[in-house]
Amino acid sequence: MADTIRIAVTPGDGIGPEVVGEAVKCLEALRAKHGLALEWTRFPWPSHAWHEDHGESWPEDALEQLQKFDAILLGALGDPGPVDDPERYLLPDSISLSPLLDMRKGFDQWVCERPARLLPGARQYLADDRARDIDMLVIRENSEGEYVSQGGRLRKGTPDEVATQMEVFTRKATDRIIRYGFEQARARAADRIKESRTRSFRTIDGRTCESQVCLVTKRNALRHWGDMYTEAFEEISREYPDVAIHHELVDAACMKFVQSPWAFDVVVASNLQGDILTDLAAVLSGGMGVAPSCNLNPTDPDMPSMFEPTHGSAPDIAGQGLADPTAMLFTTARMLEWLGRKDPNLAAAGKALFQAVAADLAENSTRQRGTQEIGAAICARLA
Repeated sequence: MADTIRIAVTPGDGIGPEVVGEAVKCLEALRAKHGLALEWTRFPWPSHAWHEDHGESWPEDALEQLQKFDAILLGALGDPGPVDDPERYLLPDSISLSPLLDMRKGFDQWVCERPARLLPGARQYLADDRARDIDMLVIRENSEGEYVSQGGRLRKGTPDEVATQMEVFTRKATDRIIRYGFEQARARAADRIKESRTRSFRTIDGRTCESQVCLVTKRNALRHWGDMYTEAFEEISREYPDVAIHHELVDAACMKFVQSPWAFDVVVASNLQGDILTDLAAVLSGGMGVAPSCNLNPTDPDMPSMFEPTHGSAPDIAGQGLADPTAMLFTTARMLEWLGRKDPNLAAAGKALFQAVAADLAENSTRQRGTQEIGAAICARLA
């Protein structure tokens, strides 16, 4: 019998508790139907409310508590508080979102993985019919780069103020994120072949492959890390002759994401550039309301990975039952598939949840429904 898999549920701010509530209902339905060895614990932090009561976003031993779990399911962070009343408790983004960076760095979640596939029923923002074939995986280096928070401000608040922000890139992190991209390209090609969804990419020497990895840098201006990424990419690509390769500068990549997103398969980028590209890819594949996100540590089984939808806390509609839980449910499905590394039954449950959410999206895309109505419809499919 498989060991019990433990999930830390952190609903967070704004609409987070509402969409997480529907995710938990789906987990309950899956556990009952499939007999899953699965349990979860809810935490009231990190959140704006916890900070208002305790003067901090979460307890000092939060990471220590979370490390005991196999995965973290996060609803949303970033609620600043009642912005229409300056006398009430407000939080800047640098504080309300800081637990995200703490978890990513504390648990070495060095992969941020965001699939962008335009599913039936999702909003198609591009008029070109070929946009229906958008199916890419954007992989963002999540542990270093532009978000290492090294730097400072000198003579703050004076006309002579100086702000420094340092970027840090290591060859170890560069190699592992690029190699991960190639491994995912191979895996995606294998899955597409099973599903008879073949694609074709041309290699530099004219051969045709089922998969492709596109590296994104700004090496013409940020040459030091850009050159290191490019050299590592070229070296590692020789280990994967069955995968086509491509390189784009980040500004050109943004343009081509809009012009021809169907031409991309797996995209690998740095922390900041990947952050921008993943949001753009999410919109191209239907919007933030349907986009999942994963923060993964593929190398250390003792470190939990963290799963969150790409949307924010949306405080303007919080508590009104209007939030669409679709992105949260797709994220939960990705979490279960990831946990399938420890228990194959969870991978099957994740696929079942994905199929149920996708079917609901396809059948009800033109209807305006509330949070609980959508969740109930998907639970009914699961049952």
